[in-house]
Amino acid sequence: MTIPDDIYTEPEDIDPDTLAHLGPLLQLAGVWEGKSGVDINPKADGPQQRSYIERIELQPVDPQPNGPQLLYGLRYHAHINDPEEEITFHDQIGYWLWEPATGLIQQTLAIPRGQVALASGFAEADADSFTVAAKRGSTSYGICSTEFLEGAFRTDSYKLDVTFHSDGTWSYVSETMLAIRCEGEPFLHRDTNRLTKVAEPNLNPWAEIVRNAKGQ
Repeated sequence: MTIPDDIYTEPEDIDPDTLAHLGPLLQLAGVWEGKSGVDINPKADGPQQRSYIERIELQPVDPQPNGPQLLYGLRYHAHINDPEEEITFHDQIGYWLWEPATGLIQQTLAIPRGQVALASGFAEADADSFTVAAKRGSTSYGICSTEFLEGAFRTDSYKLDVTFHSDGTWSYVSETMLAIRCEGEPFLHRDTNRLTKVAEPNLNPWAEIVRNAKGQ
């Protein structure tokens, strides 16, 4: 990435309508549900495969300038349950970010077990699929975990493949490579699901203000 000499001046005439500038991320905007999730995770007696159901809400946030860099994005919350249990199986929050000028896609994620990550990839604005990835130890797109997770279930890499389908659904394959204490070989933790839209996205706050002002 080339860093410009002027790192302070923000773009002029920023369009407040985030939904108009999300590139491939527009296809993620809204509220989604998936009932065909499959999780393969490590257990003491070997890999375990579990089914899960998922609800994920992705709502637009206001444009985000980093000096001359301009990002548009979605704030998300994913909640996952085992279909046979009421307790939460997985909970995750973060942002999807798109830089129209370069095609950069970024995903931030945080889970309530003491782990955060920032993953990245590139795609065209009309792409029907994309991939983001992060690696432990990277200072730009990396993974940070608690002492316990580092010592017991260290995450060395993360990759997420997203695919958009002609029927309006989208699917993902999530792969994290784990180094598990006392295990000789790395473990590939894999999650897959296909999601269907159940509600349209809201406007981002700035776009909502502009719309209401025009209506007065």
